[in-house]
Amino acid sequence: MAIYFSRGGKDLVLGMKDYLEAIAATLAQRPAVKKVLAVPPDHTRLDSQAGPIMHAVLQLLGDKLTDVMPALGTHTAMNEAELTKMYGDFPRDLIRVHRFRTEVDTLGYVDSEFVREVTEGLYDKPWPAQVNQMISRGDHDLILSIGQVVPHEVIGMANYTKNIFVGTGGSAGIDDSHYLSALYGMERVMGRCDTPLRKLLNRGADLFLTNRPIVYVLTVVESTPDHGPVVRGLYVGDDHSVFYRAGELSAQVNCFRIPEAPKKIVVWMDPNKYKKTWVANKAIYRTRMAIADGGTLVIIAPGVDRFGEHDDVDNLIRRYGYRPTPEVIELVAKNADLRGNLSAAAHLMHASTENRFQVEYCPGKLSKEEIESVGYGYGSHETARVEYAIDEINDGWNTSRNGEPFYFIRNPGLGLWMHENHPHAFQG
Repeated sequence: MAIYFSRGGKDLVLGMKDYLEAIAATLAQRPAVKKVLAVPPDHTRLDSQAGPIMHAVLQLLGDKLTDVMPALGTHTAMNEAELTKMYGDFPRDLIRVHRFRTEVDTLGYVDSEFVREVTEGLYDKPWPAQVNQMISRGDHDLILSIGQVVPHEVIGMANYTKNIFVGTGGSAGIDDSHYLSALYGMERVMGRCDTPLRKLLNRGADLFLTNRPIVYVLTVVESTPDHGPVVRGLYVGDDHSVFYRAGELSAQVNCFRIPEAPKKIVVWMDPNKYKKTWVANKAIYRTRMAIADGGTLVIIAPGVDRFGEHDDVDNLIRRYGYRPTPEVIELVAKNADLRGNLSAAAHLMHASTENRFQVEYCPGKLSKEEIESVGYGYGSHETARVEYAIDEINDGWNTSRNGEPFYFIRNPGLGLWMHENHPHAFQG
């Protein structure tokens, strides 16, 4: 167990030279490698810089890189345009699709006593540690798990063991992981490394993954007004410390405390990444600790054309809507369809305003009636784009064309915003 490469700092700018050096350092420790599986993120994690990293991996490994399986979790497989946006001209014959319903194995269970302990008694079912069969049954002598450590609504800080157990996991493991974390409370976990779900997944890795040759390649990326996403850290290793190093830097460059709680926050959702509210609701997750009580969150999301990634989840969102947590818990108790898809139930909780603020959703193709039916207000993305002049402004405080002050965030997926007096705010 070791760290093979560690480079990071708030003022560093890393690129292809660093990616090549990091992968070369890893391969130097594993000279007998002959068959490699890479597990990078999908296009919704475009900012991770996994695309260029995959090209570095291919350059150094050549035909030893035999399989590339994007960590889709429950997301739909990428189409050609999305593959191109994420990976460019990367060889398509290497791409494998993760099917979370049919192509997974359960390696074992983390016992209910451990689950109960880490969730402070909120959940007490044994948790199934599930992975794609390419990991459990494959004969690869190196598995590169690639991705970005950044504040996350379910696990606190994204990636590391989540990339394996959720990104290549199965329905049961994903459902339970998301629901138990939602019960614990997203505002208690976001931006933190030691959370109930992180402890649970790391426990699963200690119990069931030590015989698999997994090496984690983790980036920390900051959104900058002049240069867009900039890589501030790159960490490669095969033990827990590699994640905690990345998480410490992410807390510094991705977590923002705002002295004054905005009455209005306006968020731009890149249409290349955000096409369903299932993912685009990061706009709600990452700003909910900043917005003032009674405030309005305007989500400008021209790429959003549906709610769920799959028809079953889309139907559940349409049927139940985004409701306060106590209502969702009651609905789960009364309705078998929601009990059968606990990750959807968790999503309904996460994307609720908890009746504390309003959401004005400005989607691409969803109608006013559809948006209002799930509990949000509706707005036109064309009108909002002009009203808030989002093509002309930088992140932070701005004034609308009507003279109204608002706080603007161009890339909510790269951060967590907190009012400094919020009870769960912390110093990054």
